[in-house]
This record gives sequence, C-alpha cells and structure tokens, in this order.
Amino acid sequence: MSVRIVIDSLNFVRDAGVRHGKISLIEFKRLHDLLFDQNGELTFQVTGQLDKNNKPGLNLEIQGYMQLTCQRCLGKILHCVDVNTFLLLAKSEKELNQADEDDTLDVILAAPDLDIIDLIEDEIILSLPISVRHAEGECSSPASSENIISDKTNTLHPFATLALLKKHEPKE
Repeated sequence: MSVRIVIDSLNFVRDAGVRHGKISLIEFKRLHDLLFDQNGELTFQVTGQLDKNNKPGLNLEIQGYMQLTCQRCLGKILHCVDVNTFLLLAKSEKELNQADEDDTLDVILAAPDLDIIDLIEDEIILSLPISVRHAEGECSSPASSENIISDKTNTLHPFATLALLKKHEPKE
C-alpha cells in the first residue's frame, strides 16, 4: 500500500497548494467489488483555490480508465473516468448544513487531516453509472437472461435456465 496523502484543507487553499500524481486502482478498496480487475492507474490533480465568492475550495481532476464488471453478463466493460469538480470547503457543521440546501454546490467539511485518496475514491464512486452494463446485445454470455427471454421457442424450466447460466462463466 502506498503512502496516504493527507492535507490540512484550509491551509492547502491558503497556500494555493497543488498535488498531482498517479494512483493504482488497487488503492481504492471500496471500488474493488465494482472492478473486473484491479489493473491500471488513474491520474489526479488537486488544487486549493478560492471560488468566485472568495470561499475556499478544492478543484479535483481525475482521469484514466478502469475495467468495470457488467451486471448482466459479469464480463468486463472499459470505463473512462473523467472527473473535474470543485468542492467548496465548509468551516463548520452549521456552514455545511446551510450549503447542503443548495443543490448546485458540492460541499465538504474542511478538515486538518483530509485524506486525498479517500476523497478521490469518493468522487470516482459518485461518477459511476447506477447500473454498469453493456449496451443491448453486447453481453458476452450466450446464456444471458435477455437471450433466453427473447427466444420465444425456448421452453426451458427456470432451474434449467439457471443451470445454463452457471455453466457459462464470463470470458476474459
């Protein structure tokens, strides 16, 4: 496991800090269940800056590719990560609650020990589609439920269909 990147968020903005680099997908523990494999890395840049109202915030950019798992056929899907977001820093819980009323703002609580890797993982998870799956007709499994349902001549018992699905493991 690599070294965590921890910043004091308000000081980072005050000093106009910039951090950038590459992170291996294996570092994102909460993403593991969604990934087809943990190969690859993402590039990131975090910049501390003031918004147009002179409020502190973090500009976060993340780019790269990852292989996600299709929820239909369990095959792999190449997913492009391209996140560019500005996170306003709230100095207190009260300020955070007030800012949460505005749906156009992304606000997080300023912290003296903000973990950048966790923040990046949060933003990646938020950027993922709700249901990860291939487009219609692109699934790799010959026994996918769509194929069985669309075949009107198929009169297999539901448990026989399940047995077919278990026999066809996803191909890499």
